[in-house]
Amino acid sequence: MEKTLGIMGRKVGMTHIFGSDGTAVPVTLITAGPCTVLQVKRRTGPDKYDALQLGFETVDESALNKPEKGHQSKAGQACFKNLMEIPLDGVDDYQSGAMLNVEIFAPGDKVRVSGTSIGKGTQGVMRRWHFGGLPASHGHEKKHRSPGSIGHNTFPGKVFKGKKMSGHTGCRKVTRRNVEVVFVRPEHNLIVVKGVVPGPKNGLLLVCKQRDKA
Repeated sequence: MEKTLGIMGRKVGMTHIFGSDGTAVPVTLITAGPCTVLQVKRRTGPDKYDALQLGFETVDESALNKPEKGHQSKAGQACFKNLMEIPLDGVDDYQSGAMLNVEIFAPGDKVRVSGTSIGKGTQGVMRRWHFGGLPASHGHEKKHRSPGSIGHNTFPGKVFKGKKMSGHTGCRKVTRRNVEVVFVRPEHNLIVVKGVVPGPKNGLLLVCKQRDKA
């Protein structure tokens, strides 16, 4: 996993802007940060690795239980609804209580955006795996959307694990890489990126810098 700095945000939705040549460019709006550093984990400390724990979206103290209150109170900041940890190669430049906002990004930067994809419930093989389905000609048995045969004969006499079958679809972590930052609006905590990102509107996202390939 690439260890680069990032912040949490919410997906606002999609729109389009017009480029200098007049072409319409699809973009996604993300409200990100400000995120508070609640804990700095160091390789030389008891955690044995470098990472930042970030808090996002303040909530009333009554919304947390005692362990959560005790942990977050050590930073001397407000109480936060969402906590996330970001591994880094070094944390010497950060301290507990520091604030991170969209100014860590600049237009033209490449970022990776992680979120939970839209849940689609239980789906058949045609929807889930894009199967073509069985023949639908005259006289064919009415099981056109069936996956067909899934097992074997006497040997090995079982269905192998990982077989593409119907089941729960979506609602899983998805990361999209090489997403280009179109522009940043620090006064509105807004990042505008090119193309689509995972998740529904108002879905929680993690936006991290991406290193340029050598």
